[in-house]
Amino acid sequence: MPIYETVFMARQDLTEAQVKDLTANFSKIITQQGGKILKTEFWGLRTLAYVINKSRRAHYVLLEFDAPGAAVIELERNLRLHEDVMRSLSVKLEAPSKGPSALLEKSGRDDEEREAA
Repeated sequence: MPIYETVFMARQDLTEAQVKDLTANFSKIITQQGGKILKTEFWGLRTLAYVINKSRRAHYVLLEFDAPGAAVIELERNLRLHEDVMRSLSVKLEAPSKGPSALLEKSGRDDEEREAA
């Protein structure tokens, strides 16, 4: 089965627990359609480049999964319909990524630089 990566942005007024529940619901959709979750990353509450729906910040979540095309279509449909999701993007990958995403790797590198100084 092909490997996909989906990043979605949830509203800023949600708590972290609500964002994790939202992610669990989307993960459940993938597994019900015959897919397998490979990686889930919570990037946290981040500032947006521009205002979306009168919001300046959003919770970012990355899902990497191995699933048939029908599962991706159903996931994207649910992402569009859910009122707490502001934006989403799904991309087909050639191979599963190894280690954390570049965003998390960068933040870890900054921490190491501060400790060294």
